[in-house]
Amino acid sequence: MNDQTFKMQPFPSAKPIPDLKIAGNIARQGNQFTIHYALLGDVKEVARAAPSDTPARKHELWKDTCFEFFLGIKNSDRYWEFNLSPAGDWNIYRFDAYRQGMQEETAFTALPFSIQHLSDGLAIALDVELDKIVPANQAIEVGITTVIKHRDGEVSYWALTHQGTEADFHRRDSFIIAL
Repeated sequence: MNDQTFKMQPFPSAKPIPDLKIAGNIARQGNQFTIHYALLGDVKEVARAAPSDTPARKHELWKDTCFEFFLGIKNSDRYWEFNLSPAGDWNIYRFDAYRQGMQEETAFTALPFSIQHLSDGLAIALDVELDKIVPANQAIEVGITTVIKHRDGEVSYWALTHQGTEADFHRRDSFIIAL
């Protein structure tokens, strides 16, 4: 099993960011992929959609608070973007190359993940079989990201690393976890 912890950093901004921490762990055993996020700190300043009674696949979840990860095949331009909303909604997009050929990934018809609303934070956990998109023996590279929408309407962008002059989660040089 390949199990790693992570801590995200906000993209540098001139505006103050509420006192938040985003950390977690990620693992792959065979083709079983697990990721846990923990958002802790001044979460009353974070805008979060109310939990949905009927979580569904939805577009543009990144316009609000959204936990994301990008999964790429090593030595290939192809990658996937997974979006997890604190409301329970989700989506997965497939790309042929950097921001090219974006399509909804139809290999998945559901993406069940757990959400815990805590007094001092939020925890999200996903456990998914990747066989539908990646062979078990294929090395993958992962970028872990989060969009935080603040109650005042400002947005902050969090990632393991920020490689450019603008926040850009699609950059393959930010897919720094190898599994």
